[in-house]
Amino acid sequence: MKLTLDIPDILASRVQEKWDNLPEKVLEILVAEAYKSELITRAEVGRILNLPHRLQVDKFLKQAGVYLQYELEDFEQDLEILKQLEK
Repeated sequence: MKLTLDIPDILASRVQEKWDNLPEKVLEILVAEAYKSELITRAEVGRILNLPHRLQVDKFLKQAGVYLQYELEDFEQDLEILKQLEK
């Protein structure tokens, strides 16, 4: 999907100074918000932003100030793996 966005000149000049690639930055902000709102998964974040490794996705989300979604099932699975490793 292509999206055209009209940005006031005062804002456009300031963000362009800070962010060289404004379309990329807007995409990153949108992806972070979509993940935060549980519209996309962590794997989808990686695919959309071409981040090949989970750790890169986690780093991106951390830098964006978005907490990783970690549910009780995730904890239980991690706990089971740890128990198996202790043996």
